[in-house]
Amino acid sequence: MTTPDPDGLLAEQLLRFTRRVHRIQKRHIEQCGMGVTPAQSRLLRTLAHYSAPPRMADLAERLEVVPRAVTSLVDGLEASGKVRRVPDPTNRRVIRIELTDDGRKALRELRGARRSAAQEILAPLTEEQREVLGGLLNTLVDGAAEGGGHCG
Repeated sequence: MTTPDPDGLLAEQLLRFTRRVHRIQKRHIEQCGMGVTPAQSRLLRTLAHYSAPPRMADLAERLEVVPRAVTSLVDGLEASGKVRRVPDPTNRRVIRIELTDDGRKALRELRGARRSAAQEILAPLTEEQREVLGGLLNTLVDGAAEGGGHCG
């Protein structure tokens, strides 16, 4: 007979919850009708945090993806007019990525979609449960330094 593994069960619940959050957010983003993928939405949100247009490498590092992935995302967003590539004023070999007015408008709409997704996800919780969840999530996000994982 095997003994219950509470951490294993909790890990599975977290993975299922994460997938549910992504699925609901994706649906709400699609309902905006802007033709933006969740990954493009994340790139737009990340761009908005920079005080000056970043390089592709900066975005890749911040998003924790390979530079090629950022190039594909930027290509799609540039084609839809939400970002543009601009030369670096001090080094013409460097290209920076900046939000356009359409990109800023898309961000506002996406914030609304994320808010409505959050309302749907959190609907079953009372206000007190939401406060407890917020505290727990802060603890997990700000928790101990990330250590290396291990198998087995």
